[in-house]
Amino acid sequence: MFKNKLVSLLTAVLKACADGGANRLYHITEGNQESFLPDYISGDFDSIRPEVKEYYKVKGCELIETPDQDLTDFTKCLQILQKKTEEKGLQGKHRLLVNTGREGEWCGLIPVGSSCDHVTTTGLKWNLTNHMLKFGTLVSTSNTYDESGIVTILTDKPLLWTMGIKDTNSA
Repeated sequence: MFKNKLVSLLTAVLKACADGGANRLYHITEGNQESFLPDYISGDFDSIRPEVKEYYKVKGCELIETPDQDLTDFTKCLQILQKKTEEKGLQGKHRLLVNTGREGEWCGLIPVGSSCDHVTTTGLKWNLTNHMLKFGTLVSTSNTYDESGIVTILTDKPLLWTMGIKDTNSA
């Protein structure tokens, strides 16, 4: 049952890792990595361990090398994310199960590329009701969950969902 809940958590429409972030994903999903494959991994690949890179390559994850040193790997990953969401026309309503026991204390919503003019959420301690998310005004980077175990997001533009994940493999 735990496995099914965890898989539901990460059934996002598009999943990505920035360079060394793939090491973390590989580690925290130990023994169950195949259920948590990112769609792509991007970066200059100076941080990803060779065996992790090879594992994801063999599993069919797209590896996008971005050698530009003027931007961080995370920023480059977001640029790719924006392009892919526009190409695929991904927007709308999302439902996330956040009661697996692997969630950390924090979560957030970050606009990708431009402002999100209308964002409404449920399941968060500080829900949004038709709010605008835009850098320089409001960006929801320090939220947490209510006790419902489900977060819903209704948005008019691409958003990045970010969250802390507990490392249950370390003592």
